[in-house]
Amino acid sequence: METSIIGFGFIVILVIIGLSILFSFVPVMLWISAMASGVYVGLTTLIAMRLRRIVPARIVNPLIKARKAGLTVDLSQLETHYLAGGNVDRVVDALIAAQRANIDLVFERAAAIDLAGRDVLEAVQMSVNPKVIETPVVSAVCKDGIEVKVIARVTVRANIDRLVGGAGEETIIARVGEGIVTTNGSADSHKEVLENPDMISNMVLSKGLDAGTAFEILSIDIADVDIGENIGAKLQIDQAEADKKIAQAKAEERRAMAVALEQEMKAKVQEMQAKVIEAEAQVPLALSESLRSGKMGFMDYYALQNIEADTKMRRSISQDQAQDGES
Repeated sequence: METSIIGFGFIVILVIIGLSILFSFVPVMLWISAMASGVYVGLTTLIAMRLRRIVPARIVNPLIKARKAGLTVDLSQLETHYLAGGNVDRVVDALIAAQRANIDLVFERAAAIDLAGRDVLEAVQMSVNPKVIETPVVSAVCKDGIEVKVIARVTVRANIDRLVGGAGEETIIARVGEGIVTTNGSADSHKEVLENPDMISNMVLSKGLDAGTAFEILSIDIADVDIGENIGAKLQIDQAEADKKIAQAKAEERRAMAVALEQEMKAKVQEMQAKVIEAEAQVPLALSESLRSGKMGFMDYYALQNIEADTKMRRSISQDQAQDGES
């Protein structure tokens, strides 16, 4: 009797363990929930999902939501999108939101948008409620040289048809900034921009900046316009300073050339003085040779000495008179 009780308890334990393993592998509660929601999913299908390493709840729960919302979504489509790495629940929510907003969005396009890395639900919500993108401060210089700083708010709506392959918000901001710079740069005066800031938005809108992007620009509003520096005057000051440095460099070059020429002339004077001294050294030799050869007599030599002495005296007198006149 005791042995039969132990055997019965062992069998009960095995049954409990077997049922636990079965219920952990076969999502019976999920199957019951699907049946209660009017969505038929066979147990064999759920087991096959386990074998394909698919979490059944991530497929069945979105399928229940889709069927309750009246969407015609097939189970195999959800499985394929899940195996491709997509977010099935997000795609189904986007399809439901699109249906409520009367937006033509099929499962294939929603799945493609999701696999492209974009938030398909956010895109649908942005199609219903446009988003406002604020640009950073865009600085531009008018023709009068005054810097104008502009902040713009761009109201965009997601374009479902161009979400795959379309440019994002960064492109919109860059294009709007380029349009602001072009408009302000073509203005004759900064006063025109301050008086008519809508000329910026009108000019930018006319360029069709949303071409090739995932958005449709609804409006561009100028949030703030401010005056910056006088860039024209600053550039003129910098140019004048540069011209001054160039002129100083050229003047220094000319001064250096003049100094070099002066030194060169001094060297030439020294050279000529050396030649004069050399020539004067030859005079006594020539006189000696003349006296020796008889071409010149002693009286002639004395007369020459008298003339030289007289010349030195006259030169000394003239120098004294010049100094007296200066004093």
